[in-house]
Amino acid sequence: MNDPVDVLIIGAGASGAAFAWSMADTRMRILCLEQGDWVNPADYPATRRDWELRADSDFSPDPNVRRRREDYPVNDDDSPISILNFNGVGGGTILYAAHFPRLHPSDFRVRSLDGVADDWPIGYSTLEPWYAVNDHHMGVAGLAGDPAYPPHQPPLPPVPLGRLGETMARGFNRLGWHWWPSEIAIATREHEGRAPCINLGTCKLGCAQGAKGTVDITYWPLALRAGVKLRTRCRVREILVDDNDMATGVVYYDADGREQVQRAEVVVLACNGIGTPRLLLNSKSARFPDGLANRSGLVGKNLMMHPWAAVRGVFDEPLESQFGPQAVCILSKQFYETDLARGFVRGYNLQVTRGFGPVTTARSGHLRGDIPWGAGHHEAFARHFGRTIGVGVCCEDLPEECNTVTLDPELTDSDGVPAPRITYRLADNTQRMIRHGLERAREALLAAGAREILENPVPMRATGWHQLGTARMGTDPRRSVVNEWGRSHDVKNLFIVDGSVFVTSGGVNPTPTIQAIALHVADTMKQRLANLFD
Repeated sequence: MNDPVDVLIIGAGASGAAFAWSMADTRMRILCLEQGDWVNPADYPATRRDWELRADSDFSPDPNVRRRREDYPVNDDDSPISILNFNGVGGGTILYAAHFPRLHPSDFRVRSLDGVADDWPIGYSTLEPWYAVNDHHMGVAGLAGDPAYPPHQPPLPPVPLGRLGETMARGFNRLGWHWWPSEIAIATREHEGRAPCINLGTCKLGCAQGAKGTVDITYWPLALRAGVKLRTRCRVREILVDDNDMATGVVYYDADGREQVQRAEVVVLACNGIGTPRLLLNSKSARFPDGLANRSGLVGKNLMMHPWAAVRGVFDEPLESQFGPQAVCILSKQFYETDLARGFVRGYNLQVTRGFGPVTTARSGHLRGDIPWGAGHHEAFARHFGRTIGVGVCCEDLPEECNTVTLDPELTDSDGVPAPRITYRLADNTQRMIRHGLERAREALLAAGAREILENPVPMRATGWHQLGTARMGTDPRRSVVNEWGRSHDVKNLFIVDGSVFVTSGGVNPTPTIQAIALHVADTMKQRLANLFD
């Protein structure tokens, strides 16, 4: 069972799947270990009437709520943003909304352009071909011609705007602000054997239709047919190294909780911006007393999470806003690039999101006090259901070494592996950005005709999907963990392909960039197989 392999991938989510598919054509012995299991689409909440309630239990995005055996707890008490993830084949793509914007060219050059943070050692042009490859495999729908980006052609036509999108577009037009239909990894017509979206609106609880681009149905079937092996319910505890600073394999717990050793010539981490530093920090040895690949001292530091704020507008006319993909309908990049007159550096995007299902509408309205139980409930409910539009503010999060992932001294997972502990604060620049964004979001909703604005807490707590920067990329081993193609500076046969390698976060959802990086790393490794460890 545990015969040595050439390449061992840890994590079967967005980056691990893309990397596995790309490396499969080498015909090497490739194995992926995943701590979760396959999820049967027939078990997704969308197949049952209680689908909205299950977001608070077994399909919650918060592992501290979900509490499956394959999950690990996260101590995020010292953070205003809670950590969200999903452990299983497909990783976070199972529950994500599939919003799929690329980083901007400027996002790779913030030091050069704005004098903050650091430039990436790669640029947009490095990833551009891999963005395109990934768009095809994930089935990205969108409209070419967005002036905020270099020209590119999404493979599928855009999701129709609907009444909601048309309403907000008129509001942005009245203000003279940029807007564009969002790129989204949801099939708008049959694509690579996947059925098109039928507008159920249950995207964040798994897509039983198969229209959403989740890597369990996009990359993994291709990788497995090409010979990659995937072993589920295997929790890796630590990475082993020899006296030459080379990884030799991992120690993991199998589905029965038994300790196993898997030897490998190359180890690749694809565990996200929390799981990767957790594993590195737990892989201590005499040669790496502060954690594996951590001679820079930066493993687990510079955590970025895209602080999120949002308001919701209530409209008089019915918008059917409960239907359609839950990801962004349209977005505005009007405030994305730096303008120091606004009082902060860098920027954000405004994301127009759809309304809620009936149960969520009633519960949230009751908590706010504007949808009562008993007398008047149906009338108040009718004034809200299908008539709301959300405008989210997705803020760029600049790296700060005080924002960290460390190992909790007491909390462990079900196999006794130390849990991650999050220490995170909102920078003053971020707080000014949020205030500015919320004012603009309200302005846009009012311009679109909203009769009422509903406020959310600032920042919104349950928004920590985007976990970036904790094993950053760079050319200087003193100031980074991996080089420009994902190889550890300290351990020459250890690679990282997930969001932890981000140098800066940009102001958009990171999944397409994470996957493009994974494809870039795989391609570079294939080109360098003869001298991979030089």
